[in-house]
Amino acid sequence: MPEISAANLIPESFDFRGSTADIAGQIGLIWELIRAPLIVPLLRLAVYICLAMSLMLFIERLYMGIVIILVKIFWKKPEKRYKWEPMRDDLEIGNAAFPMVLVQIPMFNEKEVYKISIGAACNLSWPSDRIVIQVLDDSTDPIIKDMVEKECQRWASKGINCRYQIRETRGGYKAGALKEGLKHDYVKDCEYVVIFDADFRPEPDFLRRAIPFLVHNSDIALVQARWRFVNSDECLLTRMQEMSLDYHFTVEQEVGSSTHAFFGFNGTGGIWRIAAINEAGGWKDRTTVEDMDLAVRAGLKGWKFVYLGDLQVKSELPSTFKAFRFQQHRWSCGPANLFRKMVMEIVRNKKIALWKKIYVIYSFFFVRKVIAHMITFFFYCVVLPLTILVPEVEVPKWGAIYIPCIITALNSVGTPRSIHLLFYWILFENVMSLHRTKATFIGLLEAKRANEWVVTEKLGDALKNKSNVAKAKPKKIGLKIGDRIHLTELGFAVFLFFCGCYDFLYGKNNYFIYLFLQVITFTIAGFGYIGTIVPTS
Repeated sequence: MPEISAANLIPESFDFRGSTADIAGQIGLIWELIRAPLIVPLLRLAVYICLAMSLMLFIERLYMGIVIILVKIFWKKPEKRYKWEPMRDDLEIGNAAFPMVLVQIPMFNEKEVYKISIGAACNLSWPSDRIVIQVLDDSTDPIIKDMVEKECQRWASKGINCRYQIRETRGGYKAGALKEGLKHDYVKDCEYVVIFDADFRPEPDFLRRAIPFLVHNSDIALVQARWRFVNSDECLLTRMQEMSLDYHFTVEQEVGSSTHAFFGFNGTGGIWRIAAINEAGGWKDRTTVEDMDLAVRAGLKGWKFVYLGDLQVKSELPSTFKAFRFQQHRWSCGPANLFRKMVMEIVRNKKIALWKKIYVIYSFFFVRKVIAHMITFFFYCVVLPLTILVPEVEVPKWGAIYIPCIITALNSVGTPRSIHLLFYWILFENVMSLHRTKATFIGLLEAKRANEWVVTEKLGDALKNKSNVAKAKPKKIGLKIGDRIHLTELGFAVFLFFCGCYDFLYGKNNYFIYLFLQVITFTIAGFGYIGTIVPTS
């Protein structure tokens, strides 16, 4: 049998030893050779798949929009749907009328925000003998550890039961710290545990508004509060995040709570019934979304969750692009990895209704945690631009324009004040969909970085203080060139620029307007000019 080589597959007329013009012409001949039999059918298939995913996301968003309207108009508020009575002092039994509450604050080198979070927790309006503030410090910097410990001692000297806890290792990261914290002897009398990340600042009445749901309803495992952001106006990056997260809290969490008494725990700003945590199997560190993992397992045990949109906790958004990218990797990779691990467990579960199983598998996981990322990236950043180069493949106007516009409009209801930023938000989300899609595949395939955990950097008042110093003395930008240049984004900027130029010269759909704007956004991200740039000495 004769040996087949690459030369046999390329016509003899193709000579790659010629001039640049000859090589370009020969590449063009190869393109024409494979275009009809290979590229066109593959691209057409990709268009059909993207249109199907787009319809799935459209139906999901439309369903959520209809339900949230019905909830706002007809549904009773949580205080009316569940039994709720305010916590009152009892003259006969005194503070024993209040249940024992544990407040856990996991920390890792939180130099800028540790005082704010510990102070807010210690100022909660609850009898001092019925609350334990537990600071779980996994810091590796001995100076920061010493500062956090002294802050705990300062509050303890005021009569607050504030405990400073450390571990020998960081095994399990946040999940490991929370799990270890529940093992201490003084916790055994606590019925409920409140979790606040190091940048969270609850109002004093937080417990008095949330605890009654757990006290008077034995089937409720979790009460989740809404996040509010103290630095949403710091820069354009934080405004974009606010728009995305406000939809999550205003619509997704509200719909899940109202229709199925189930939603994903947000990891902080919530109160758990400790008995429910134990029944669900406790904290696990098998993914980077230990909060969602616990919520799903507790939901499969039949426990109910309540979301309180009116109960808000102040927190901080990551304002540097590097911190935001790490956070988005964890938030996209973790759910996909958890979906891979739990889908069959959900299917086989016999404690929850079929409709709830469908909701958790299809809506909660598949559409929101997988499809939403992939359709945004593949359709708008890859497939649609490629159809410009292959005019034989057409994308219907309803799929390329009308449905995306409706989805975008539905997504914008959470943050009306930022409606004027909607178009830039679309462009920014398309850029971030690149990283979210990559992280989703890593989670689904359980590939390298699937369990990567990088603590989100919090700046607190550090930036404000450093900015004041910077006025007196110029500072160097505190970022390495490798942190500023992102080749993947720049590569996509070049690809989209080429497609835009081709559409401007030869196209018929005028997509080049969108493509050039997307090129600008990818380029800005590629050179790291998004978010706050922190000055250093």
